Amino acid sequence: MNTSIPDSLANLYHSARQGISRVIVGQDVVVEQVLVCLFAGGHVLIEGIPGTAKTLLVRVLARIFECQFKRIQFTPDLMPADILGVSVFDPQKQAFQFRPGPIFAQFLLADEINRAPAKTQSALLEAMQERQVSVDGTTYPLPGVFTVFATQNPIEQEGTYPLPEAQLDRFMMKVLVTYPELAQEVDILRIHQRGTRVQDLETFGLQKVGGEAELLASFTEITQRTIREELLDYMARVVRATRTHLRVEVGASPRSGLMLLMAAKARAALHGRDHVLPDDVKAVAAPVLRHRLLLKPGAEVDGFTPDQVIQEILSRTEIPR
Repeated sequence: MNTSIPDSLANLYHSARQGISRVIVGQDVVVEQVLVCLFAGGHVLIEGIPGTAKTLLVRVLARIFECQFKRIQFTPDLMPADILGVSVFDPQKQAFQFRPGPIFAQFLLADEINRAPAKTQSALLEAMQERQVSVDGTTYPLPGVFTVFATQNPIEQEGTYPLPEAQLDRFMMKVLVTYPELAQEVDILRIHQRGTRVQDLETFGLQKVGGEAELLASFTEITQRTIREELLDYMARVVRATRTHLRVEVGASPRSGLMLLMAAKARAALHGRDHVLPDDVKAVAAPVLRHRLLLKPGAEVDGFTPDQVIQEILSRTEIPR
């Protein structure tokens, strides 16, 4: 394989990380996982308490890739038409005209998605799977790099709704954002002490690192590359093990395996390799699978989490040599 292609993807990846680091302090794992989803053409669900730079990260991505960015604040009274758009009667033309909603963007930030009921959340299903929107019997295409970045608060917080399983399955990864380390939190305070406002990204000197063409090319290249048969068998065994685990009520679907495959190939490419390693599969397994596992009630009462189940499966599954 021509090594110049993974090298170019790796350069684009590192340029993006450098741009992000000008604004976002720390959160290296979060940034890598979000970029893996973006380059692989997947959608990403970002979970964390308010104030941990979830929205800011998406704004920075839109800036450095010069992609059209729109934000929807999900609330209990938000309706599907507020997302998709609505047909309005034009008295001059004596006909209904479609007014597109905010979903018609390249980067869509669904902020606090779990504060809206399931009916509103489901308005995203067709768009996320088919990259199109159907309104009043007419289908409208979405941009080629249409990507949903959804943020949610932990479900234990008041006023949240659990996302339907069909909605969760559309996200390539569920990324967990935690508190920064002490040194990183000091750096955040230092940035603000200088008078720099994160609301004004112009002050950070962000430069474009790529655009729609580069993102589409990266998705095509990642999709078309192949990996060893032994690794395909390894990924299939990991996914299937979630369905027989004693603490799991509902395991991962075959679609989960496809997401795991794309994410592993993307991580390898972004790290400048034209081959996938078992470590790539291990690195993306938890964010790809954690939101697709439904644990048995007894397991949750005992304090077990999907991440613990996934790590247990990875430790028990034989690694190909």
